[in-house]
Amino acid sequence: MSVGEQMKILCIDGGGIRGVMPIAVLRAMEKELGCSVAEKFDLIAGTSTGSIIAASASLKKDMDYLLQYYQDYGKKIFIRQAKIGLFKSVYSDHYLRKLLKKAFGNRTLGDIEIPLLIPAVDVTHGKPYIHRSHAVDPKNDDLSIPLWDAVLSSCSAPIYFPPNNVRNDYMSIDGGLWANNPSLVCITEAVHYFDVNLQDIHILSLGTGDQNIDFTIDHDKFWGIKKWMPFRLPDMKVTPKLLDMALNLSSESVSYHSQLLLKGNYLRINEKLGGEVPFDDVKYTKELIELGNQVFNCYRNKIFDFLEK
Repeated sequence: MSVGEQMKILCIDGGGIRGVMPIAVLRAMEKELGCSVAEKFDLIAGTSTGSIIAASASLKKDMDYLLQYYQDYGKKIFIRQAKIGLFKSVYSDHYLRKLLKKAFGNRTLGDIEIPLLIPAVDVTHGKPYIHRSHAVDPKNDDLSIPLWDAVLSSCSAPIYFPPNNVRNDYMSIDGGLWANNPSLVCITEAVHYFDVNLQDIHILSLGTGDQNIDFTIDHDKFWGIKKWMPFRLPDMKVTPKLLDMALNLSSESVSYHSQLLLKGNYLRINEKLGGEVPFDDVKYTKELIELGNQVFNCYRNKIFDFLEK
């Protein structure tokens, strides 16, 4: 892009099954636009479940089709193989891997035409990593990596899914640990790699719901795993309370700083959930889809004003 040219960016948070909420928003957008949302943006980014949505959008996959994918595969992906995750991950990545391979086929990062960013973590070397569909660092950007492999890396939440082995070079886990909201990643990318002025960056940021995660004051000073990741009765399944809180804090802090940097050019859409909705609890799927439809209706004018700037 040339200096002085505006750049419109779509960013999608991580959040497991809660990803159906931003999908519902994007589906409603596509119905009114009469085209893929990818045609309205210069760069797309997504973390964890958001990486599935972002990758799908970059390929101009129909959001209605993607929403059905989530509904069909969600219950299979979140079938527990362990209650606590003490000796093995709570979930196998078998169905998630199968879903991603079916959705993206043999496409590599280099096959994606629109710039795409997928944050992950190289846990082998202890550093953040960004999968790109465009090479900005010849030493680190490998465009031959399969798209499904990059997405799986960003989705591999620790304890809940096993790390993704990338070509026996390194193990990769959930990008939400450092960039659950990829907005700041995109701002940096736009300024330093696409040479776009800060005032010319416009970001539509879609969250997966703002939870009210309750850690009530407790006089028990010996807080252990049962406090941070409590067991749900009567099945004694551990809930991802601590991880959900960390991801939520990551998203909202990034949103705060992005709003300060971009001011009116940053449109953040993230609805209050009014309670705890764990990222692996598929029973909330229909409610989240309906909430996504409500959110679109509420923000419709702001969204289309953003697109027309």
